[in-house]
Amino acid sequence: MTTPGRSRSRLDPKFAAALAYVGGVLTGVLFLIWEKEDRFVRFHAMQSTIAFLGVVVAHLLLSSTPVFGRLFSWIFVIAVAVMWVFLMVKAFKGQWYKLPYVGDWAEQQTK
Repeated sequence: MTTPGRSRSRLDPKFAAALAYVGGVLTGVLFLIWEKEDRFVRFHAMQSTIAFLGVVVAHLLLSSTPVFGRLFSWIFVIAVAVMWVFLMVKAFKGQWYKLPYVGDWAEQQTK
């Protein structure tokens, strides 16, 4: 899939897609509201929203579990940070990288 020349936001679509990940759920939702035309930007905004909503819920559950949950929450936070940077880089390079399960769902929602 190729990306169109410009998004409604007048940003380069690759840059806009990467920005959709910067603030997780917040920027994902903002780009979903703002961008109505560019499917590439909308896909990454939707994937950001879904993925980071899941991250927030999982982190709350993990951090509320005594002893092991608090220990593993640090590992979880590091893994999420790596995923976050990875997704921003993929979007900035113009790649339609789909996370397992989440990516398929995001793609269905943005057709």
